[in-house]
Amino acid sequence: MALAFTLLRGKPAFYSVQFLWCTDGRERMGNDGVVAVEKALSLLDCFKPGAESQSLAMLSQASGMHKTTVYRLMNSLERMGYVVRAQSGNYSLGHRVLYLGKLYEQSFHLSTVVEPALHALAALTKESASYYVHDNGQRLCLFRAEPSEGLRETRLAGTMLPLDDTAISHVIRFWGLGEPIYDKPPALPLFTAGARDVHTAAFAVPIFGAGDKFMAALTLSGPASRLSVAHESGELDRPQLEAAADLSRKLGASVALCENIYGRG
Repeated sequence: MALAFTLLRGKPAFYSVQFLWCTDGRERMGNDGVVAVEKALSLLDCFKPGAESQSLAMLSQASGMHKTTVYRLMNSLERMGYVVRAQSGNYSLGHRVLYLGKLYEQSFHLSTVVEPALHALAALTKESASYYVHDNGQRLCLFRAEPSEGLRETRLAGTMLPLDDTAISHVIRFWGLGEPIYDKPPALPLFTAGARDVHTAAFAVPIFGAGDKFMAALTLSGPASRLSVAHESGELDRPQLEAAADLSRKLGASVALCENIYGRG
């Protein structure tokens, strides 16, 4: 048990005494975190594609926090380099965010293997190629490559999306989380159109690594009208399966697993 003494304003001779129960070395908030930190980080989440620069009022509206609270938190983030404030008063993300993003990539040691594979697949199929991983109950687009031409679905690497009914989520849920959404392993690649957005569709296959452990979903995405035709013809199946087999082998998956999952080519 700890004692906290608070001086009553205007009455220096008197003190109020609060008894704070502290067990296992925990402070009053326990192990649930610090609210101020969570609020500050939630402000960083307000910056999105198309909303890279935001005013105090915009941040207040997006976060649901009072302007004075937003102002204080943004001052702290600015001092630490996580945001910068322009002369207009608008805020944008700072250099520390880029640094942490690059550090996050490097911590996986994946970019030098995955990104060339994505660029090659995007160039071959002329569709957007992505590498999605499971992250805290959601799917994270860790790497992405866009084709050089044609109509495409644009999304930034680092985008978080829910585990929904898309082919991408099904791969993560079935092979990654072991959810019994299929009675037996389905034919690959999985395909869904209009599951998240009526205008988009996606093909997805699982990627495996060392010890034949699931690592990610390799996806091709684009306009639903075009990919639905490709699904009927099967023209993208073999290129995606071959890319997945090659990438899985490079990440440490066994030849036997790759032949079983993706076929012999």
